[in-house]
Amino acid sequence: MLQRIALLAIAAPRRILVVALLVMVACGVFGVPVVRHLSAGGFQDPTSESANATQLLVDKFGQGDMELVISVTSDRGIESSEARAVGSDIAAKLAEYPFVADVTSAWTAPAAAAPALVSEDGTTGLIVAGLTGGESGAQKHAKEVTDVLVHDRDGVTVRAGGVAMTYVQINSQTEKDLLLMESIAIPLSFLVLVWVFGGLLAAALPLAVGGFAILGSMAVLRAVTLVTDVSIFALNLSIAMGLALAIDYTLLIISRYRDELADGADRDAALVRTMVTAGRTVLFSALTVALSMVAMVLFPMYFLKSFAYAGIAVVGFAALAAIVVAPAAIALAGDRLDSLDVRKLLRRVLGRPEPTPKPVEELFWYRSTKFVMRRSIPIGLVVVTLLLLLGVPFLGAKWGFPDDRVLPTSLSARQIGDELRNNFAVDSSNNVTVVLPSTDGVTPRALDDYAGELSRVEDVSSVSAPGGTFVDGSKVGPPSAATGFVDGSAFLTVGSTAPLFTDASEAQLDRLHAVGPPADRQVQLTGLAQINRDSADAITSRLPLVLAVIAAITFILLFLLTGSVVLPLKALVLNVLSLSAAFGALVWIFQDGHLGALGTTPTGTLVANMPVLLFCIAFGLSMDYEVFLVSRIREYWLKSGKTAADNDESVALGLARTGRVVTAAALLMSISFAALIAAKVAFMRMFGVGLTLAILADATLVRMMLVPAFMHVLGRWNWWPGGRVA
Repeated sequence: MLQRIALLAIAAPRRILVVALLVMVACGVFGVPVVRHLSAGGFQDPTSESANATQLLVDKFGQGDMELVISVTSDRGIESSEARAVGSDIAAKLAEYPFVADVTSAWTAPAAAAPALVSEDGTTGLIVAGLTGGESGAQKHAKEVTDVLVHDRDGVTVRAGGVAMTYVQINSQTEKDLLLMESIAIPLSFLVLVWVFGGLLAAALPLAVGGFAILGSMAVLRAVTLVTDVSIFALNLSIAMGLALAIDYTLLIISRYRDELADGADRDAALVRTMVTAGRTVLFSALTVALSMVAMVLFPMYFLKSFAYAGIAVVGFAALAAIVVAPAAIALAGDRLDSLDVRKLLRRVLGRPEPTPKPVEELFWYRSTKFVMRRSIPIGLVVVTLLLLLGVPFLGAKWGFPDDRVLPTSLSARQIGDELRNNFAVDSSNNVTVVLPSTDGVTPRALDDYAGELSRVEDVSSVSAPGGTFVDGSKVGPPSAATGFVDGSAFLTVGSTAPLFTDASEAQLDRLHAVGPPADRQVQLTGLAQINRDSADAITSRLPLVLAVIAAITFILLFLLTGSVVLPLKALVLNVLSLSAAFGALVWIFQDGHLGALGTTPTGTLVANMPVLLFCIAFGLSMDYEVFLVSRIREYWLKSGKTAADNDESVALGLARTGRVVTAAALLMSISFAALIAAKVAFMRMFGVGLTLAILADATLVRMMLVPAFMHVLGRWNWWPGGRVA
């Protein structure tokens, strides 16, 4: 197949390029508007206890899917005529919208509930509205409302926050981050490509392939939004990964093509040989990366599913462009591929001679590999120990749900979140809602007794039940709006002083679950604390299956590539080692707050989805380099006498031929992912740091040191049981 593709590229390069350009334009026209159809949510397990409880609150009690919080601040206090007029006016207008389920404000709430909506200094009052429309619809409604109602007036400052506004501003900030990321990654990548390739034309080809992959994946994401929710953060992955993989694959093909020309082949024969060898490597690599992404579909959150859609699409388009479009461009360019060589120009300006080709034995990668193999055991032990030590902080990882603190302090949702945590006696985001789907056989007295028992739980400030408000087991007042009894169902609101995502919050959830429900009825809990627990449980419960799927896919594909059962096992072990350093760094920096948390706000937790996402992507990309390296080593091994010395020589020759390519590819890929560090959304910055560290550690410590050390120690056992499979 690859040979036929190469012959077609030689016979009709212009037609292939015209068709590719038309496909690219069509994908761009359809796909670019996708940003308006994406959502910032998807972190919650839709099948969980908390999700079911939330849905019942929406369906039976009209509580709204998401909370919008509007703050009204006046230096003269919230009881001033200006503040009261502005607050009352906004609350009244909010209630007129059909998608607003309920509205509570500091000026309209019952006397018992009003103090919780007023800041401790008395200058800020809150308006809390429940918005319907589901996770995606509520975000759109929040933007519609705030665009009209949230603006300063009469000396009163009005700001919008809450979960709904947090998601709106995450979407808006992510759009800006994407533009910033492109403006950093593309020029830097081009400069490095010019340094690697020399010729401007050769350097432009990977960017063209990257554009094809990015626009193609955007079109796929747009199509997926027609049938299900897709996270906006998948777009970040499409751009970063599309550029990175396109550069990787094109770099491998052009480098192999130049090697074949250097060995004396004519251009057509060199291109055919390149596609049969490097093209095969690209296909195996793409399969490995794409199938690693498929595993994320096994998680219930559409945040992770979205990265699977984006990853599979971008890998597919990058591989298609690399094995079809790239050879056509190479065939059409001919000798002009190396034209406009900047390096030659610089050498002329500086008066330096043209470099002369060196025998492979004199190349740096050959000599360094031989050095490592001569000292394989001490070097291997030192590198393994280093990676394990760097990964130690990950043993203390704690999981949290993303809130407004993922945003920069310049945005209103973050400002209101900080004010709620610091300037209000009660932070409603800490509340836990207890839902009884059925109250058959439950008397009002039994429900009151249950509420009283809940109010005795440590760190519970009060419990609002249909029969009244309870504190420390005693009824202290009438019920508030945060409770209800409708059609045989009821809900109670537990006020909590336990900070979110802490051991105290987790212990409180355990104690609330331990309180015996009235008449042994089923009880479901929701609220951010319970949502966080359910989300973490959804990930950890499926993680063994996901890891098993990834391991099986990797093992099978590498076995098909090499005919060995030892090399796939070695690859699995070394990939996990390379990722351990990245995971440890994430905990040390972003959870524990070292290095100033790189400009983010440490909450003492990591977003549970991110390490899983990082593992699936980084593992697949690590296999990308494993395939590049092992496939070339295997070529030399098959031509050798298959002795232990031949094994060492094959490893040295394979690294000599691919070391520069792998290093350059890793540098270019790290630029694409390091551009994510410029993102203002905290967990995307964490994602960029993790991927960059994982790629650099894999391409240096693992591929260039541990691989030759391990393969030297294993000797001929590397290729057991031997034989050519594919």
